[in-house]
Amino acid sequence: MKVYVNGNELNFEESPSYYELASGLKSDGRHEILLAVSDGHLRELNKKVPDGSHVTFLDATSKAGFETYRRSAIMLFQTALSHVLKNEQVKAAVHFTAGPAFFITPDKDRECSAALVAQIEEEMRNLVSRKLPFEKRSVSTSEAVSLFHSRGMYDKEKLFRTRIASRANIYTLDDYEDYYYGFMLHDTSQLKLFSLTNYGGGILLTLPTRSDPETLPEVTFSKKMFEAQIMGETWAHQQGIGTVGDLNERIINGQLAQTILTSEALQEGRISDIASQIASREGVKFVMIAGPSSSGKTTFAQRLCIQLQAHGFRTHCISVDNYFRNREDLIPGPDGKLDFEALDSVDVEQFNMDMLLLLEGKEIRMPSFDFIQGKRVYSGETLQLGDDELLVIEGIHCLNDKLSYSLPLNCKFRIYISALTQLNIDEHNRVSSGDGRLIRRIIRDYRTRGYSASKTIAMWDSVRQGEEKNIFPYQDSADVFFNSALPYELAALKTFVVPLLFQITEDDPSFVEAKRLLKFLDYFINIPVDGVPVSSLLREFIGGGCFRM
Repeated sequence: MKVYVNGNELNFEESPSYYELASGLKSDGRHEILLAVSDGHLRELNKKVPDGSHVTFLDATSKAGFETYRRSAIMLFQTALSHVLKNEQVKAAVHFTAGPAFFITPDKDRECSAALVAQIEEEMRNLVSRKLPFEKRSVSTSEAVSLFHSRGMYDKEKLFRTRIASRANIYTLDDYEDYYYGFMLHDTSQLKLFSLTNYGGGILLTLPTRSDPETLPEVTFSKKMFEAQIMGETWAHQQGIGTVGDLNERIINGQLAQTILTSEALQEGRISDIASQIASREGVKFVMIAGPSSSGKTTFAQRLCIQLQAHGFRTHCISVDNYFRNREDLIPGPDGKLDFEALDSVDVEQFNMDMLLLLEGKEIRMPSFDFIQGKRVYSGETLQLGDDELLVIEGIHCLNDKLSYSLPLNCKFRIYISALTQLNIDEHNRVSSGDGRLIRRIIRDYRTRGYSASKTIAMWDSVRQGEEKNIFPYQDSADVFFNSALPYELAALKTFVVPLLFQITEDDPSFVEAKRLLKFLDYFINIPVDGVPVSSLLREFIGGGCFRM
């Protein structure tokens, strides 16, 4: 038989496994191989290679490889926990990421002591040393439901009651069985780097980063972000929505309208609270809003303006994009491309001159940016701030003091916004906030720019790199954090994004990611969107909103 690895022909008398094929190889000469891609499809390493396959390999620097490492580490943790607690039914929920770590809590009646954490980590390292395989078996959906019920995994039982698929893949590690969304590693020996610490009443499982899979990073993260994520989960649990199964159950039981209205009311209450904080701080003239792509900055800014008006202010809302430099004046980077997300793409000097004039009560000419011509234009619009007036400014650099270097700190109120998904698929499978934002962006790009889902997916890594450089380092300078995610939103977004993802064909480089997203969305019951309020943040992406975008 013949197999083509990275374009090179190899011959075998009988079919090897991908693991055997990868032995002695490294995807880039440094990192361990974790997954295979065979003729456009992801494959676990224990699978046999079909004759004539064209194979490439992935390590932890790839998105799929990185997620496989993290997913396998969570199963390693759960297995070790079950061993430490012996015959007790395991209850430990994986909540969200805190920097390079997952935040995990055992059941609420169990003290998460340093001694327990040390025991779990010791057992994890014992399992790694035994080089145990991650074994997969296929069972019927009804068998899976019975299995989860017998193990006390009621979140998974609830999830699979609404699954249309006839079968499910169950993973076994040593004597522990569980369900995981996505592929697993070949064996535990590949999980060389991890650490456990107790924090905030739970456990931080720290893992390597995608950019440096060979090093275990220091545990650092934003405490404000951590608190915002806890707040979001608390709101979801108040509605009885902790997992996708919970959401599906509410939809089935006719509680959709109540879920939408309660979610929107909690979010509006938070915006009102932020407006109250601004109103109570003397000297504020500029409200600066920043956040990563598809966080809903534009709608949030306009809803905040309404709440500020209810507090007695007159407001004006602008975008930093109005101060882009003319495209012909931008200097390409080392790769020959223009970086439109860099601070240098903004005319910082003109921005500061205008803001200082506004602070002094003087009138300025307001620019706007013509993205078709690539030029800043002046249409005759002017702006002047009176004593009871505020300027609400949104843009990716708004938390970077280099953007507004001339403005006194006391006149600025800074807000960081992001869509921090509250839901888990189940207690052990986290819904990534990045996936939520990507789905939002695919829908908006198609609706407003005519971009295909393939094009948006292809750009996403570059977008994320820009966020790592231009947004995330400044998030802790914010006065408040705002979570724009809504517990019900993925059920609404599914209706719009699934047809766009199905347009991506197998020969497209974005096919693997599109297939992953389709599989993920299959867990949700999609809902009609006519019940989504016209003022909802979701309307920025699906359309039909009452605000001018």
